[in-house]
Formats: sequence, C-alpha cells, structure tokens
Amino acid sequence: MITYPNVKLNLGLQVIRKREDGYHDLETLFIPYSGLSDCLEVITGDDYSRTLAGLKERYGTLSQAVSEDGKLMITLAREGGVDWDPLQDLTAKAYALLAAEYKLPPMKVFLEKRSPVGAGLGGGSADAAFALRSIAALGGLQLDDDTLAAYAARLGSDCAFFVYNRPMLGSGRGEVLEPWDIDLSAYRIEVIVPEGIAVSTADAYRGIVPRIPEKPLRSILSQPVSTWKEELGNDFEKTVFARYPALAAQKEALYRRGAVYAAMSGSGSALFGLFPR
Repeated sequence: MITYPNVKLNLGLQVIRKREDGYHDLETLFIPYSGLSDCLEVITGDDYSRTLAGLKERYGTLSQAVSEDGKLMITLAREGGVDWDPLQDLTAKAYALLAAEYKLPPMKVFLEKRSPVGAGLGGGSADAAFALRSIAALGGLQLDDDTLAAYAARLGSDCAFFVYNRPMLGSGRGEVLEPWDIDLSAYRIEVIVPEGIAVSTADAYRGIVPRIPEKPLRSILSQPVSTWKEELGNDFEKTVFARYPALAAQKEALYRRGAVYAAMSGSGSALFGLFPR
C-alpha cells in the first residue's frame, strides 16, 4: 500500500497558556498542502515492495532496522541521509502502538522523506497518521477516522489532523479538532523552506509568553483575507525571527512580491504566502 503523506500549513497560531502537564494550549487553523509530500509504502511481511529498488537507485545507502520481535522492518531514505534511529521514527511507533492492542501480521515500512525536517510543516506527523491508516487496513482493523485520530494524538500533537486531512481548527495541544470551512481557491499558495535553517519545537517555545489574544482566532479567520496581514499572527515568529533574521526578511520578500498574506508555518522555519490567482 503506497501513500503520499502531505504537509500542513498553519493559518494563525496563538499560544494561549501553559498547562500543568508542561504542554501549551494553542489555537490554530491547520490546512493541508499537497505541494510537498513524502512517499510511504507499507506491506505485509511476505509481500513484494514496489518502491525499494527505486530507493536504492536514488539514494544508494538506506537506513534500515528490524524490531526486537522481528515483526517490523523499517527502511528510511532521505537526501543527505537519516540521522535518527529508524525504530524511533513515528511510522515505526505507529506500528508498535497498534500492535500493542491488536494482533497484527509482520509488516515492512519504506519511507522516502522528501518533505523538510524541522520546518514546521508536520511531515513526520503526516507520516505517522498515514502509516496508522495503512497498518490498520493491512491488519484488517475496522477503525474509523475518530478512532484513528485518537491513536494519532498519542503519537504527536498535530498527528490527528492528518487523519482527517482537511481544514481543521486545532486547540488544546493541537489534537482537539473542529472542521472549519474555508475557501482559498482565489489564491495560489507558495511555500519557501530556507536552506540550512531547522527550528526545533523546543527551541521555538523558549521565550514564548502565553497570552489570551484580544481577538479570538476564529473571529479573525472569518474576516476577509485582506485583513489577515495585520491581525492573523503566529506567536512563534517573534522569538524565531529574533534568532533567524533571514526568516523575517523572507516573509517581507513575500509581501513585496505581492502576497496578500504571509506567515511562518508552525514553529518554523518554512514560510508561505497567499497570492491572488
């Protein structure tokens, strides 16, 4: 089973308060963006991979690992190599999560990482959610979206969004989701991922001062897009831009080129602009 996990963009991101569990309550609008995606293949243990030969040809050395019980083999491919343990990848954790509660056959996971890491686009979270769906289907599990989203939320704060993969207003840690109707068909979305800058979520939160916003996010999102430049903000921009001034310059460049709205996605470093078609 081959899928193409897409990334997400955040329209507005308000950090409201710090919670007793150490996380933060936030509000944001997640929207899917298909312009960047990974390639994920999940097969049962005795099936033949349709992507492995291509991965070897394109990348040469692949990162592979087998779980201690021998039930999962995972293969990762990425330009420049993979600098994390394949068994710690969220796709491997997705298999372990379901295997702890259901009887699953041995499986193999082949993940080609094409979306950037540390860019605030949620590529790893997308991989986890898409893997959960594929693993459940191959395992014969009859799990609806709400059930899959509950499992996804255990893997990461924004993983649940990718189960639904449509515009969703996120609150709590980002796992409390509400469908949100928004029509951006009049705009072209352009995403910029600056080279050499990767922002960890932990670093982005350092210096953040949670606050109750003067105007709720949903009120701003209900306004015309032309008003968003002044009112629809990402609270991470202040601290991240202070550390990486080049990102602030990239945002201003998007406006100079005609974007009606530009922002950093998530905790950075990717930026995006909405341009009239």
